[in-house]
Amino acid sequence: MSDGIFIGLGAPDKDGGVPQMLNLRRANRHGLIAGATGTGKTVTLQGIAESFSALGVPVFMADVKGDLAGIAMAGSPTAKNADKLVARAAEVGIADYSYADNPAIFWDLYGQQGHPIRTTVSEMGPLLLARLMGLNETQEGVLTIAFKYADEEGLLLLDLGDLQAMLAYCAENADTLSARYGNVTKASVGAIQRQLLQLESQGGDHFFGEPALDIHDMLQVDEKGRGYVNVLAADKLMQSPKLYATFLLWLLSELFETLPEVGDPDKPKLVFFFDEAHLLFDDAPKALTDKIEQVVRLIRSKGVGVYFVTQNPIDIPEDVAGQLGNRVQHALRAFTPRDQRAIKAAAETFRINPDLDVETAITQLKVGEALVSLLQEDGSPGIVQRTLIAPPRSRLGPLDAKERAIIQSISPVAGKYDDAVDRESAEEILAARGQAAAAAAQAQKAQAEADKTAAAQAKVEAKQREAELKEQARRATVEAREAAKPSAIDKAIQSATRAAGSSVGRQVANELGRAVFGGSSRKSSSGGIAGKLVRGILGSLFK
Repeated sequence: MSDGIFIGLGAPDKDGGVPQMLNLRRANRHGLIAGATGTGKTVTLQGIAESFSALGVPVFMADVKGDLAGIAMAGSPTAKNADKLVARAAEVGIADYSYADNPAIFWDLYGQQGHPIRTTVSEMGPLLLARLMGLNETQEGVLTIAFKYADEEGLLLLDLGDLQAMLAYCAENADTLSARYGNVTKASVGAIQRQLLQLESQGGDHFFGEPALDIHDMLQVDEKGRGYVNVLAADKLMQSPKLYATFLLWLLSELFETLPEVGDPDKPKLVFFFDEAHLLFDDAPKALTDKIEQVVRLIRSKGVGVYFVTQNPIDIPEDVAGQLGNRVQHALRAFTPRDQRAIKAAAETFRINPDLDVETAITQLKVGEALVSLLQEDGSPGIVQRTLIAPPRSRLGPLDAKERAIIQSISPVAGKYDDAVDRESAEEILAARGQAAAAAAQAQKAQAEADKTAAAQAKVEAKQREAELKEQARRATVEAREAAKPSAIDKAIQSATRAAGSSVGRQVANELGRAVFGGSSRKSSSGGIAGKLVRGILGSLFK
């Protein structure tokens, strides 16, 4: 195995041109490929990528313009500019130059030009999602609470539908969650939900779901020991720059969390090319820039090399740029004050070459030329050299649909990610809970209505019973009265008895009178009055 990758031939010294070699043991110290449009950045990137692949190092790169997919096919002597490539190979001393293909896996977040790449909402995490949606600090806090609650309750957040359902639950239970985690307002939840809708409209819903990407599928080698070149179709993705930047940062984070510590291996485990790198940092808050800087700094020890590809070197924040040891600087144009500042900044980052006016040379470089400074074996930067870049051996240009389909059909991950899986997660669980709660509420309402109806019916029945009892009591009273009245026979007997009593009484009185006043029938006036009195008294007693 070679100890390095031939980048090109530097300016000649007394012994001839100086080969510029990228040391494999220092390739994980990251790098920068910069230059104005049309100066050869893409060709340089393609040549370095296929060299890594040939040495058994897997590569990931974003195909922004659609032409990097050609790395999967061998170049052709009948292709446009083929004669210039052959001439450049001879000029830089490549005696065995020939065309060659490279093993490739095509990926596409939208699943149109490659295998879909998906991750779950949980794996993305609230920080990157907040960056993706442009949330403020308060909204990010609410989003973090939603993640925290979902984690504690065992609710899987797999796709955007799960997150929407979780946010709706947070809005409905804002008071309870606020007491437990901190302030959760319906206004903040609503703002997050609106941003989610915008993300879905940009195609972000394609990115979230299952099966989630297994990062090891990007670290494969073929049967010849060549590393697979993972090509991400990014021409459509570039229309959603936040999604593009967040995806790339997520991928780096996944690599960092998944891969073991290896220090400085003999060769990288993966080389990662960030094309249009400025999109990663445009309008990025300080917290996110710090996160990128941290990941770039630490991922080196995982054996991953990160190479930023951009038009202007000042697009890269200083804290990140300070981590980039291997540099290839194509031409810059001093048309604007910003361009002039970029030229000056680029010139100052190189190790001084007393024989080269770097600041002037940057504006004079031809297409296919670059100022190159690479880390040496001891880790120190090499002296900057004006270098003719070696030509790639694969096709410079896009693939047609048939070629892409054939390569995709023989991919080592064919069929693994192509069909989405929708298993039970937060959306389904919360919906089931809602339905159960609604059913319980409906049953409770129905029971309350039934109880109310039963109570009303019982009241009516009680009134009816009370009326019946009153009627029964009245009838009993009447019957008792009727029963207490004497019958016609009783009345006749009573009448007869009274009559008899009256007759007997009078007779007894008469007899008593005669006994008291004498038996003479002759009545004196005084005796008559007394007799009458006695008879009256006795008669009344026998009535």
